Amino acid sequence: MAIPVVTGASIMCSMGMGTGTLTATAQAIVTYEGKMVATTMDVTPMVNVSSCGMCTSMANPAVASATAAALGVLTPQPCVPAPAGSWMGSPGPTIGGRMALANDATLTCSYGGTIKIVTPGQAKVVY
Repeated sequence: MAIPVVTGASIMCSMGMGTGTLTATAQAIVTYEGKMVATTMDVTPMVNVSSCGMCTSMANPAVASATAAALGVLTPQPCVPAPAGSWMGSPGPTIGGRMALANDATLTCSYGGTIKIVTPGQAKVVY
């Protein structure tokens, strides 16, 4: 069963070298443990979806440029998420007309990575 995701959830991109944090802002109606429940529309870079450390994707212009300058040696650059669409995952309840975000959701990055939920951000998991 999918677990609802709240502000403070840990995220990780397959092209990133670290974890980031998810911050819910798409709705202000439902909270859990005092934290806002995220929705599939919480995708704004550096607002909802934080950096996942250093990016290793050659589709990222900054990485491609730095790698070219290093004569082809992969040179990771700071991650600036570039979400392509909304979070996709298990259907769940709606909050203010938006689908609640579940811990099995993924978000595609325009630079070729897949962002996943590592931890849902709750101290006490609800089933």
